[in-house]
Amino acid sequence: MRVFLLVTLLGCAIAAGTLSAAAAGDGPRPILISRQLAETEKLQVGQVVRLSRHADGKDAQAFRIDGVFEPTPDPMRLGAVLRKVRMHLPDLLDLIREPGTPAGSEHIDGINVQLAKGVDQEAFSRDVSSRMPGLFAQPASQAAGSTGPFVVLERFHLAIAIVTIVAATVFLLALTIMLVDERRATVGILRLIGLPSHRILVQLFIEGMLIAGLGAVFGLLLALASEHFINQFFQWRYDTALIFVRITPRVAALCTAIAVPLGVGATVTASWALLKRNGLSLARR
Repeated sequence: MRVFLLVTLLGCAIAAGTLSAAAAGDGPRPILISRQLAETEKLQVGQVVRLSRHADGKDAQAFRIDGVFEPTPDPMRLGAVLRKVRMHLPDLLDLIREPGTPAGSEHIDGINVQLAKGVDQEAFSRDVSSRMPGLFAQPASQAAGSTGPFVVLERFHLAIAIVTIVAATVFLLALTIMLVDERRATVGILRLIGLPSHRILVQLFIEGMLIAGLGAVFGLLLALASEHFINQFFQWRYDTALIFVRITPRVAALCTAIAVPLGVGATVTASWALLKRNGLSLARR
């Protein structure tokens, strides 16, 4: 089984060449390169390159490009050109090992383990931690969620959302009051022909629910239509596969649960204030 380790080449000299297998001894070892690196350096699959841990290219080793991959999107490196190489772990150790350092004496700070489908991540983390004292294991999702900048960003978005909803509710209530007030003559006539206030209020409630529901559907359709174009633009702008906007069923349900009650509540509140007035004063022009 082949195991590839993700490496960012910093200060490494990369030079495309036509090194033959005979000149390379056992032949160039296989590597994968990121799409951005292939585009910036004009590299192709099957081409042989020489990599070195020194900026001047000293002690370079030959590698053969076996494929091009798309780097995993990383919001922390948004806008950076990801020049990355994946290679076998023994090849990496041979490349970066200091002269005179015995093989096998290297140390690592972290390692990623991909579990089989259905394996309990929490149980695996506890088992690894108990078997190897001093080693801390946790799911990658928890590690990403506990990152400071993302926690601050999430709270910032929540604060903006709350302020936006409150301001929109006040604006919606004022607009609804004006719209209902323009229909005071119609409401007055309905009161004069004998319709009770609660009957008119139910009618306005149903009308408000229909309008709010249609508005929520229109907003969701607009968001779904804009999702693709927003992602395409920013992915092109920052040359990344990162998803910037995603309308999930949970987001759609939450937006609908907020929008419809607010719309209906604004309509009922504005109508209730109007229905408390006398029918003759409402019908009078």
